[in-house]
Amino acid sequence: MLGVIAKIVKSDLEIPAASKGFIALYLLFAIGFNGGAELAGTGITHEVILHLLFGLLLATIIPIYSFFILKFKLDAVNAGAIASCYGSVSAVTFVTGMAFLEMNQMKVGGEMVAVMASMEFPAIIMGVILMNLFPATTQSAPRNTAWRSTWKHSLTNGSVLMIFGSLLIGFISDSHQSEGIKHFTSDIFKGFLAIYLLDMGMVAASRFSAFKKQGAFLICFAMLMPLFNGSLTSFVSQFVTDNEASRLIFAILAASASYIAVPAAMRLVAPKADPGIFIPMALGVTFPVNITIGLPLFLQIIHG
Repeated sequence: MLGVIAKIVKSDLEIPAASKGFIALYLLFAIGFNGGAELAGTGITHEVILHLLFGLLLATIIPIYSFFILKFKLDAVNAGAIASCYGSVSAVTFVTGMAFLEMNQMKVGGEMVAVMASMEFPAIIMGVILMNLFPATTQSAPRNTAWRSTWKHSLTNGSVLMIFGSLLIGFISDSHQSEGIKHFTSDIFKGFLAIYLLDMGMVAASRFSAFKKQGAFLICFAMLMPLFNGSLTSFVSQFVTDNEASRLIFAILAASASYIAVPAAMRLVAPKADPGIFIPMALGVTFPVNITIGLPLFLQIIHG
């Protein structure tokens, strides 16, 4: 809220770009490392594998029905790009969800970090497939799709590589090594998260004006789709796990929308897609909706 207010009153408050980059890397590393350490304690069990498969299923199915809803108002290219965003995940929303769980004294399994990272690429691939299968016209169909580049970008994207890499480091480190950097990976985490959310508030507020030309349809989609996805997942996830914390993370992953990895990938595979539509949707509307309304709503559904 402070970030939004700062932007509205046109304050000169600003987080330096280099600092923002460092904080983002730190948050991803801390989450990945701690998740890997937790995963090392539990081991690779059938439950862990089931969680990974459920996450992949969510990232595959959500873009499909999102695409056909969006096709009512948009062309195939933009519908596919937005569907990919909403099938993929937001690492910052995930980090916020982890902090929310800690605030409520709920513990989540380390495998959920791997689930988050693995949900990036299926959504991107599914969006590209939908663009090609259901073009508005033969002229608008994406041609010569760079599948190899798409796969490479999906798997080597900085956030995905950092989260997977730090997860592996945490997994192979022994308890003594993990304890040695606990002050770095845990004790200062909330402080850095607060500064990063301040910046996210300012960025989100700067995107609000982009909706003046988009109309009510996309605004409603950006507000209602995450709440629908998260609420549905909050209920369905009970058949996958009894852990309420893991169920909440599944819900927030299903509700979140990517505004970093997917837009970067779409520049390669769908250059005609308009980032002025899907980035403001994901960052300016869906992100604040998820952390203000979504998290307590999904938790209430899980408790209910």
